[in-house]
Amino acid sequence: MSIAELLSAPNVILDAEPTNKAALLDFLAAEAGQRLGLPKPEVLGALEAREKLGSTALGRGVALPHAEIRDAQAPLLLFARLRRAVNFEARDEEPVDLVFLVLWPAAARKGLLPAMSDICRALREPQTLRWLRAAETPEDVVRLVLQAVPPEAARDEAPRGE
Repeated sequence: MSIAELLSAPNVILDAEPTNKAALLDFLAAEAGQRLGLPKPEVLGALEAREKLGSTALGRGVALPHAEIRDAQAPLLLFARLRRAVNFEARDEEPVDLVFLVLWPAAARKGLLPAMSDICRALREPQTLRWLRAAETPEDVVRLVLQAVPPEAARDEAPRGE
């Protein structure tokens, strides 16, 4: 499943107000649980278990918390832009203000890594991060992310070795 199929304006949250990493994970778990029809504690437990393995902060103010959810029937991608950046234990020690949450059904593991790879590809350019920080509407965020991701067909069909 491509990022284009996962990211939509209703799953974009602008100017969220969590004040630390724990509050952010709690906020994301509540939002995701509501959208997936799952109890917040189940989602939060999966996110916290993943963070115990190591921070999912990518650097440059971006985090990509992710987890497989046993009872999820479909994948979910949420984007949250924080009003104030929070410490997310990033290697570059930069606080996080842009968050992409990826939750995936445990029964369909195959698509999780490609979805996360698409997100990372979209965030390579510092200009994309500046634009996401300045986006005025959820629709702007979706457009910016989709413009930054190479079309799947182009990635899959690109000539090799030339």
